[in-house]
Amino acid sequence: MRLFSTLYDKVLIWSHHPKAPWALAGVSFAESSFFLIPPDVMLMPMSLAQPRRALFFAALTTLMSVLGGILGYFIGLWALDWVLPLLEGRYAVQYQQVQGWFNAWGFWAVLIAGFSPVPYKLFTITAGAMHMAFLPFVLASCVGRGARFYLVALLMAWGGAGLEHKLRQWIDRIGWLLVAAILLWLIIRYFVLNR
Repeated sequence: MRLFSTLYDKVLIWSHHPKAPWALAGVSFAESSFFLIPPDVMLMPMSLAQPRRALFFAALTTLMSVLGGILGYFIGLWALDWVLPLLEGRYAVQYQQVQGWFNAWGFWAVLIAGFSPVPYKLFTITAGAMHMAFLPFVLASCVGRGARFYLVALLMAWGGAGLEHKLRQWIDRIGWLLVAAILLWLIIRYFVLNR
C-alpha cells in the first residue's frame, strides 16, 4: 500500500506553495504551547524542496517556536489552574517527570527539551508554572530550538535531490514501521503498564 509515498509527493508539491512559510510559522508557534504536530514535518520537505531557502525556513521555525514557547511560559505562569487538568489528564506522567527535571537541571532541561523530540509545550508550560527566570528560559529556548531546526534544515538541504530520491524509495516502509511502533507503544502503555 503506497499511502505514505502519495502523501510525501503531495507535501513536496505543497512545500513550493507561496503560503507554505506562513503555515510553517503557524505550526511552529502553536506546537510550542498547545499543538501536537512538530514543525519538523513541514520544515523537512520545505528545506528538501527548496534547499536555497533552508536557512530562512530554519530561522522562521526557530523564531516562531520561541515565541510560541513564550506563550506557553505565560500559560504556565498565569493560567496553570486552567491548564493543569489537561496536563494531568493526558500528560500526567510526563508533566511530573518534567517537574523533576526542572528541579534538577532548570536551564539545561529547557535547552535539551528544545532540541529533543519530547513535547516542548510541557517544558514551556512547566517553566512558567515553576517560575523559571524568563531570560534564561528564552535563551535556552533559542539555543535548543535553533540547534534542532537548523540541523534539520541543513541536513535536508545538504542531502538535496539524492536524499529526496532515497526518501521517496523508502517512505512507505518508514511510514508503516512508524505506525507499527506507535501501535506497539500504545498496546504496551495501555495493556501492559496499566495493570
